[in-house]
Amino acid sequence: MEKYKQRLGKRGEDQAEEYLKTQGYIILAKHYHYGHKEIDLVGKEGNTIVFVEVKTGRSKNFGAPEGWVSPKKQKNLIQAALYFIQNEKTEGSDFRFDVLAISYDKGEKEVINHIRNAFMVT
Repeated sequence: MEKYKQRLGKRGEDQAEEYLKTQGYIILAKHYHYGHKEIDLVGKEGNTIVFVEVKTGRSKNFGAPEGWVSPKKQKNLIQAALYFIQNEKTEGSDFRFDVLAISYDKGEKEVINHIRNAFMVT
């Protein structure tokens, strides 16, 4: 079961990357780590650096994937993003957090829900 989840997650992340590229994003990093914290994708749209959490689901039994980004996960993403901002060339850039949710539903075409500014740093 775990291998299946990993394959599904990788499939979703690959699809998310391709989707963002078609939207004009430049991908700066994949699987950016700060300790045990990870940002799935870091992209650039114009002058904005975008930290993207990708959630992939196959069933609606557990709710929509975009609802799976918990406050704890948001906190971890923010900490990793702050590390990125301090250690990479980001001068003059704006920043935001997006969630890209991909749902695969039994034989149907996948549904991509791109939520810009999904949460804010408070």
